[in-house]
Amino acid sequence: MESAKYRSPPQPPPCFNGTAESVLATINGVFERHRVILDKIVAEVTPATATFETVMKPILLSENEADKVKWVNGFYQLASPDSSLRDASRKVEELIDEFDIECNTREDLFTLIDAAYATRHSQGLDGESLHLLEKEWQRNVRNGLLLPSGPDRERFRAVQKEISSLSLSAQKILDEDTDAVWFRPEELEGIPEDDIEIAGLEQGSGENEGRVKVTFKYDHLVPLYTYAVHEATRQTYMLAVVNRANVNAPLFQKIIELRDEAARLVGFKNHAEFRISGHIATLLSYKKKDCEERGALFDGKLYFWDKLFYSRVRRSKEFSVDEVATSQYFPAELTFSAMLKVFEELFGFVFVHLSEADRARISPTGKSEDIAWHPDASIYSVWDDDEAGGGFRGYLYLDLQPRDNKYSHDACFTLQSGFRNEDGSEFYPSTVLICNLPKPSAAKPALLKHHDVVTIFHELGHAIHTLATKSTYARARDVEADFLEAPSQMLENWCWTPSVLKRLSGRWDTGEPIPDEMIARLVAAKNMNAALSARDSVHTALFDMVIHSGESQEHVKAMNCAKIWNELREELTGLHGPDGMGVEWGHGHLIIDHFITGYDAGYYGYLFSEVFSADMFYSAFKQSPMSKSQGRRYRHIILERGGTMDELKYLTEFLGREPDPKAFFKDRGIA
Repeated sequence: MESAKYRSPPQPPPCFNGTAESVLATINGVFERHRVILDKIVAEVTPATATFETVMKPILLSENEADKVKWVNGFYQLASPDSSLRDASRKVEELIDEFDIECNTREDLFTLIDAAYATRHSQGLDGESLHLLEKEWQRNVRNGLLLPSGPDRERFRAVQKEISSLSLSAQKILDEDTDAVWFRPEELEGIPEDDIEIAGLEQGSGENEGRVKVTFKYDHLVPLYTYAVHEATRQTYMLAVVNRANVNAPLFQKIIELRDEAARLVGFKNHAEFRISGHIATLLSYKKKDCEERGALFDGKLYFWDKLFYSRVRRSKEFSVDEVATSQYFPAELTFSAMLKVFEELFGFVFVHLSEADRARISPTGKSEDIAWHPDASIYSVWDDDEAGGGFRGYLYLDLQPRDNKYSHDACFTLQSGFRNEDGSEFYPSTVLICNLPKPSAAKPALLKHHDVVTIFHELGHAIHTLATKSTYARARDVEADFLEAPSQMLENWCWTPSVLKRLSGRWDTGEPIPDEMIARLVAAKNMNAALSARDSVHTALFDMVIHSGESQEHVKAMNCAKIWNELREELTGLHGPDGMGVEWGHGHLIIDHFITGYDAGYYGYLFSEVFSADMFYSAFKQSPMSKSQGRRYRHIILERGGTMDELKYLTEFLGREPDPKAFFKDRGIA
């Protein structure tokens, strides 16, 4: 497992030694080279000679080369400690969007794509090539190229550029938010030391003398909502959280107005059409009893800031789940290593952690620090096991601890896509997990709550998808939004499987695996509040569709997004906002970056994908979760194909039938 082969990958990892000046120069060079390719196609190809080979293939090969650097240079904004580099990286993303708009609205190029599309079935194309040609034609149509030249088309281009600029500005505000709430230590009563070491928090001065700083990062946010016994503390914090990005309100409003305008310019009714071409009473009873026991006022309402707190109380009372006790069995380092072992056994991978010496040896510059953006980042080389051929698969980066000016959620990002070089050799992908997990305390290592375990397993699923996919072209790695989350959602099931939880655990001080009775209690509580959680997801998805389904431009301009968000949430979840503050008391929609980073009119995909994920798990893995034969079959049929063909086709092949929602209902306990 630690042979010399595994420490000598055939391809070095990407470099992260860029400067503000170099990343801009690099991306402009990429644009110029690609523009030359497009101009050459237009100059040399006619509609009569337009085919995939003469039009699409040169474009895709140029994109392959561009993919080696453009996402790396766009990644700095999420995790680099250098503010000037983060700003330049955002400019890179803005320039990429502008260049994409330029390329995707070229009438001279679309004339050739249209001609190649018309003869696609007579060209003898392989599945991946045919799929990409059809998607490119559809994308060009959506981008207004069936519009006649003139003001409408020019306005469409201008609107797309403005949307990109506004979205990046809004994202910067979220990414670089360092605001916090200052609390007196006694106001944080109930929060375990394993979650937030209150004595170690930043101490206030001046008007905050005697207070400590609680940030909005996940490692503070979830414990406070879950454990702080004083309702006033949870309310104060929640109001600060949902109003921390209020400066984005005019940007958000303008974005949805522009999206609506663009959709109407190209013939759609609204942006959504363009993009798509019961547990409350139980929790309330726990709140009532808790208030009575503490002598606190009970007003008969369950508020937004109560959900996690009384869910935790319910898990403890009804299912005897003690989340702090459970976390003692999931030290972060051990559990993550065990996760990789599961992926190795199931899918036929080998993960090799690269030491400083390894990193220096394979770095293109000879410096280990040049192949990572921060000292916190660790790197694994990823290989097929011997049974799968022993070949190299790419690089997995991890950046798991929170810090200022770092992306504040948990997500997986592609740094470089994989594809085939023109000589037939493979260019290997690189991918990164960005998380904000609990930090170690003075006395203990970092400990994971069970929900942290589920989150990491889910995000690792995205990384595995990137590393496993095989395609000729980088663009063919892109999976449709309706299916994008399904592979990772399916893998969450392993975190509810007793035999796998045993493997992922090892008490931090003794190494003992998690006891069977503790696992049984965890699993029994799996679907507790499932209906309420589903309603949360429906609320977000419905809000997404409502704001992007305006009846007219005037309707969209008149939308009060905060009012829509808050009223929908109360209507769908039964959870109340603060009394006496009207319907614009918070702007929770402004802190969900999905709406400005590509999930617009697409958030429904999370729920949609859960139907597919449950069907795959129950049909192939429920009876034998660690089946190597099924794991490798899944890897070859689902993961390796990525976006090279219609996802529904290979999903149907894997299932042996059309997808069916029965497993989803069964998993939720409603079948």
